Amino acid sequence: MSSLFRCSSARVALLVVGMTSAILAPIVISTPALSQNTVPSTTPSPDTPSPATPSLDTPSPATPSPDTPSPATPSLTTPSPTSTVNLSDVSSDYWARPFIQALADNNVIAGFPDGTFRPNQAVTRAEFAALIQKAFGNQNRVRQLNPGGFSDVPANYWAASAIQSAYETGFLAGYPGNVFRPSQEIPRVQGIVALASGLGLTPSSTGTSSDLSTYYNDASSIPNYAVNSVTAATQSNIVVNYPDVKQLNPQQSLTRAEAAALLYQALAKLGRVQPIASNLPATQYIVGGTQRGTDIVSLAASSSSLTTLTSLLKTAGLTDILQQPGPYTVFAPTDEAFAALPAATLQQLQQPENREALIKILRYHVLPGAVTASQFSPGKLVTDEGRPVNIKIDRANNQVEVNNARVIQADVKASNGVIHAVNQVLIPPDVNISKLNQPPTGSTNGTPTVGRATRGGRSYIGVGGNIGLSGNDSALSDGNFTVISKLGLTNYLSVRPSVIFGDDTLFLVPITLDFSPRRAGSVGERTFAISPYIGAGVAIEANAGTDIGLLLTGGVDVPLGSKLTLTGGVNAAFLDDTDVGLQLGVGYNF
Repeated sequence: MSSLFRCSSARVALLVVGMTSAILAPIVISTPALSQNTVPSTTPSPDTPSPATPSLDTPSPATPSPDTPSPATPSLTTPSPTSTVNLSDVSSDYWARPFIQALADNNVIAGFPDGTFRPNQAVTRAEFAALIQKAFGNQNRVRQLNPGGFSDVPANYWAASAIQSAYETGFLAGYPGNVFRPSQEIPRVQGIVALASGLGLTPSSTGTSSDLSTYYNDASSIPNYAVNSVTAATQSNIVVNYPDVKQLNPQQSLTRAEAAALLYQALAKLGRVQPIASNLPATQYIVGGTQRGTDIVSLAASSSSLTTLTSLLKTAGLTDILQQPGPYTVFAPTDEAFAALPAATLQQLQQPENREALIKILRYHVLPGAVTASQFSPGKLVTDEGRPVNIKIDRANNQVEVNNARVIQADVKASNGVIHAVNQVLIPPDVNISKLNQPPTGSTNGTPTVGRATRGGRSYIGVGGNIGLSGNDSALSDGNFTVISKLGLTNYLSVRPSVIFGDDTLFLVPITLDFSPRRAGSVGERTFAISPYIGAGVAIEANAGTDIGLLLTGGVDVPLGSKLTLTGGVNAAFLDDTDVGLQLGVGYNF
């Protein structure tokens, strides 16, 4: 025992710690759902403003006078900002809801008398002028409208005051011939130019790109007169593109939802509202903003309705796969869908012994390729799990069903595929969730229960071999046959007794801290995980003198299924000499 604290022992202890760290270090835990309505496609009017139309003048003071819209238009008067306005056709997971709801609650926009907002309805130039007046009512005047006004805007026209205000504050301009065309649907590019002009934005040459092709796949379709304004608005994070953040669609008619998003971002630029929370899916559509990942896993993680799915993907070790280029189509069960499963099913699925069933279930929700809702046709489609799902189409109601699950949010476009949120969990025919292995029944208050599963996996007993690495005092330093075991005590701790048979039988009894499984890699279509452990205990050599010394250990368990676990670890025993061995074995789970 006097050798226990010798320098060589200390060096070996450091060796064991170093080898264990090498095992653990490479392991990294990999860390919206939209309406099916799409932006209406309209043919741009051949009458577009001349390049000189957008005003880039610098502001100076005046206050516009408000006006009241006619009953035929959406009301611009809403309850006080402290209330919550309920718009029946803007669901909680609609892509633009954060922008719409915030502006509605702050009396900037409002719905129609029937309680709807009609988010996909196109906005006319008169309506956009009215929205600008509400959002920027205190903006300074930069010019004055001639006394007669625009020839096609009568003095008693419902939006006459708003049009005058939008013109005089530099947001909107007329067309040649002193016309405004109030009933014309405003193209997206005009809406963006209007906001850049009214806010006096100019392109920056530092910090952000001034090349619009950096941001937009269709940059070449932006009119020449609008390039500078669109650049400035993009650099200021005002532009919001749905469903593809890199597709501007400049000549497409601006919708009410898109107008709300642009207005909100313009107000955020002025500091009049807070930027929308970074964890909301809507941030994915803000061009030039601080973007999170846009792959399938990142989008699911950013959605408040897909938190359970995200957690289970991590547990199953599938996050890395679904972040690869793909493409993939994912039927994503919502949190409510998982909550509807039989009681305790979610807890059971997260147990290591049920990991294979969890992987099968999750892969049953994945199709190869990117398939949008409009591309589905009735019939069978083979999933990544190898078993088909049945697609049903209700064209009359624009509804898609997968088995018995209904697609409630379609075409969430990711960089590596598409997500369709569904209202039920799809269960493959070869998985019986009523017969999943039950979760540990041990006490939840930390009282040890010998033989229970830990977070690293199930308990086991098995056989293996020892490979000597250094030393010459015990069976640990030689090649010998071993009996191994793991007996779970709590969710975090195990005792791992083993016996190494040699000239003198050596008993190793360490207490280990078990870590949760981490994805290690794939062999063919099979994905494997490893469960690291590290610990200390005693080594007992059964010879004439029965030597006892300190034991340090560290290694990994690799579940091979519900029945077997592959294990490997490094042991260092500090007896009369310091012996180090590598122990490899296979355990039968119980």
